[in-house]
Amino acid sequence: MIDLALFAFIASVMLIGFRRPFIWVLAYIYVDILSPGRMGYTIMPAIQISLITFCAAFAGWLLTDSKREARFTLRQAIMGVLLLYCMWTTGNADFPEFADEKWQWVWKALFFAIFLPFTMITRLRIESALLVMVLTVAAIVISAGMKTVLGGGGYERNLFFVNDNSGIYESSTLATVAICSIPVIIWFTKHGTIFKPDWRVKTFAYSLIFACLLMPIGTEARTGLICIAVLIGLAMRDVKRRLVFIVSGAALALVALPFIPQSYYERMSTITSHEGDQSASTRVAVWTWTLEYVQDNPVGGGFDAYRGNKFTYDMPVKQENLDGNTVSVEYREVTDNGRAYHSAIFEMLGEQGWPGLFLWLWLHALGLWQMERLRRRWRGRTGPDQQWQAPLATALQYAQIIYLVGSLFQGIAYQPFVLMLVALQCGLWSYLKRTDPEQAKQRKLASTRLQSGEQRAADGRAAAQPEAPAAS
Repeated sequence: MIDLALFAFIASVMLIGFRRPFIWVLAYIYVDILSPGRMGYTIMPAIQISLITFCAAFAGWLLTDSKREARFTLRQAIMGVLLLYCMWTTGNADFPEFADEKWQWVWKALFFAIFLPFTMITRLRIESALLVMVLTVAAIVISAGMKTVLGGGGYERNLFFVNDNSGIYESSTLATVAICSIPVIIWFTKHGTIFKPDWRVKTFAYSLIFACLLMPIGTEARTGLICIAVLIGLAMRDVKRRLVFIVSGAALALVALPFIPQSYYERMSTITSHEGDQSASTRVAVWTWTLEYVQDNPVGGGFDAYRGNKFTYDMPVKQENLDGNTVSVEYREVTDNGRAYHSAIFEMLGEQGWPGLFLWLWLHALGLWQMERLRRRWRGRTGPDQQWQAPLATALQYAQIIYLVGSLFQGIAYQPFVLMLVALQCGLWSYLKRTDPEQAKQRKLASTRLQSGEQRAADGRAAAQPEAPAAS
């Protein structure tokens, strides 16, 4: 039944795309985030829906879209270089079989992120892509939020559509994506045009924000709690009544405390110290190994190079004595191998070396800078249809910052959802640069001044030339 419902929905969307080919781009965004091929049992896994929508999206743009307004930005070039570099490291990987398996989805994520800005030539398209991304994440978040409220959460507990702890369905990844979606959701409550921000839209949006905030609790992902703290810190930048905001947030947290399970407190207590937690201790050991590895392999070891790690460390284990009043600490030697990076920074460093890490950091740093420029350039404008640009740039910037902080503790350097956010930043940057009326005036004024200067120079040269002698 699930297979038939999903197949009928996607088939109807694909049919609509024959009339509006851009719908195929939205269809691929939906499929790539939700992964409906992993939700069914018969039809969906057999039809390769991701490949079909991927080819349709590119073919629809290539055959029907106007190319005059498409611009190739610097960040797209950076992703292109990173794509080629990843292809080279995959061919020289330490573990070719595992590297090729990861390459199969990484190249599609990077290629689509390079391609997507070419289709973002209008505000409607930018908003449509963002809306599909948010609503697709909402489908996962709402379901998981209901399960959390009704049945409680738990680390690595099956709260999602698929029983697969990978991609966006990995608990820490979903918690990060859910929190970084909140600034975009808030933007839709004020500036959305596809669904006018009336009371129904705002009620749904605020309920969705509540569900997003439940994800760190339902999944018991420590990274999610850190992302919430980052979100609150960023909100302080724009909120007008900061004291009221702080008091309201504190009151909401106090009301929620009795409903949070004890297991959540126990897991969150390991944030402040990693020595007593084997998961956190392993991460530190992997990061140390990665730094030593790139000293001998500065260009990285290709995808999944972490499989070659092996290390031994001492972890303190607390044991309560028989009297029940004292606790003794015993250091136990732990040997581990083949442990993942658990950090996007070290993921890039170990797999792609220093060149790959530089490209990745440049890509995101440039995005933060461009969104800040758009925010300042459009902030305070009062003209018609000039109030949505700065808030959207701010929302995309905040979403990226939350992701970057969350990625410090997860290996999500190539997360497709985030690469789509990067692509939308590129599209917004190119679109506003092309349609900004003030920049158009400045370009026209500069062109007029240049032409006037050239005319004055020509007149000066003509006046300086000696007159020809009169004919006798």
